[in-house]
Amino acid sequence: MKNIGIISKPGKPEPPEILKELIPWLTGKGFNVFIDRETSDVMGIKGYSRSEMPELVDVVVVLGGDGTMLGAARLVAEKGLPILGVNLGGLGFITEVNRSDLFTAIETMLRGECSVEERIMIQADIMRNGEAITTYTVLNDLVITKGALARIIDLETQVDHSYVTTFKSDGLIMSTPTCSTAYNLSAGGPIVHPVLDCIVLTPICPHTLTNRPIVLSGGSLIEVGLKSESEDVFLTLDGQIGVSLKKGDVVKVKKSPHKTRLFIPGERDYFQVLREKLKWGER
Repeated sequence: MKNIGIISKPGKPEPPEILKELIPWLTGKGFNVFIDRETSDVMGIKGYSRSEMPELVDVVVVLGGDGTMLGAARLVAEKGLPILGVNLGGLGFITEVNRSDLFTAIETMLRGECSVEERIMIQADIMRNGEAITTYTVLNDLVITKGALARIIDLETQVDHSYVTTFKSDGLIMSTPTCSTAYNLSAGGPIVHPVLDCIVLTPICPHTLTNRPIVLSGGSLIEVGLKSESEDVFLTLDGQIGVSLKKGDVVKVKKSPHKTRLFIPGERDYFQVLREKLKWGER
């Protein structure tokens, strides 16, 4: 582990301040540091495009929030590079290291004393007229949703080629365990321990009140067909990429062959994380 990539959230003031200390600290220990160009341009130093970084580095440090982490996870998924997330955002379910613990966590990582957790990712193939028009891999979730002024949509859903139901709803969330605490939780879905091998299917405001979230095996093939005539339906990936869907399109979802590998410094208690982030027990 000699080459360290650093990706940060553009526009935040903290990363340049942190990097003024972090870069010389790392290079002084003999490591090569590669900064993403969005950050390096602000600092006036050499940087690299994010698309280049997976080929250049052995590990990635993310300075930002969960959104920055999700982008980094998609970026390095194919290479399987481990990621250390430093929370400079809000909740920080995936970016678990606080800024105050940054140098201690990196020191622990460099000594090889961090455990690495593998999290499943899910893959979506968008089928149109029987052909895949695009494929995406995500760590968080895939959400089929209607626009603000559209009527409820009909989503014919099959699991492993068995018909489940046609959801009449505002949309459908397909979530990994890692991000079951995101949109899935807000829509009434369950909290799932992040290392489990499963996919959570959660309807958004279903018209049939007995439509409830379903936890499926990680090996399941989910096929969701859009049956509604609407020009305002989208598939959103990790809340960051949007693809317009047409009537007759089918979204095929399954577990990706790639996984996100996260450094976990020290002894982490997942339920302590839930208590802190969700403020359980507060009055």
